[in-house]
Amino acid sequence: MGTNAAPVLVASGLAKSYRLGGVRVDALRGVDLEVRPGEIVAVAGPSGSGKSTLLNLLGTLDDPDQGRVEVDGVDVARLSERGRTLFRRRRLGFVFQSFNLVPVLSALENVEYPLLLDDVPRRVRLERALAMLAAVGLEGRARHRPDQLSGGERQRVAIARALVHRPRLVLADEPTGNLDSAAAAVVVELLERLVSDLGASVVLASHNPAVIGRARRCVHLRDGRVAADGATEPQP
Repeated sequence: MGTNAAPVLVASGLAKSYRLGGVRVDALRGVDLEVRPGEIVAVAGPSGSGKSTLLNLLGTLDDPDQGRVEVDGVDVARLSERGRTLFRRRRLGFVFQSFNLVPVLSALENVEYPLLLDDVPRRVRLERALAMLAAVGLEGRARHRPDQLSGGERQRVAIARALVHRPRLVLADEPTGNLDSAAAAVVVELLERLVSDLGASVVLASHNPAVIGRARRCVHLRDGRVAADGATEPQP
């Protein structure tokens, strides 16, 4: 994608605070972020720096105290609650450290689930879900439930589920945090390849230097502010 393409994500002046035991905690303090089509941007920083809070705001899972978030030119604050739910379902993809798969559903049913919620016809659902499982190398595990899969396989199912509806923006919060280094490398390589194929963008929170290095660009948070934003060293 060209650098002149319009940003997929524009976040401006994001601020968010919480009350903990009567004490105000400023989780974010005026964060600005732009993400272009095809970019994978890592968000790094120590625990408590605001990484998860930022992803929650970008994913419309929480509202900022100040600032605004635009995805594909849509100011999400202007959407109704139902409109926001539909927006998340159709334009955003989520990958979590804990996988968040439905335990009683097979891998195929988990991947198919977002399309079911969106009333996609059954034949189309199955075709797209099977294609995504094949893309993450799990076509032979389609009928297995999450408890029958390894951690790396579960995260690959979660990636397939996050991408099956072809989102514009994928938000990944510590997606390799529960994986060993080999499984983590596979997951990051898959995510990198698949979002490139789809033309999607990714904002990925991580502590893992190898994961951050694959992102090519890293935004460092410290005490709720952007401390640095720039290119990372290319990984071999």
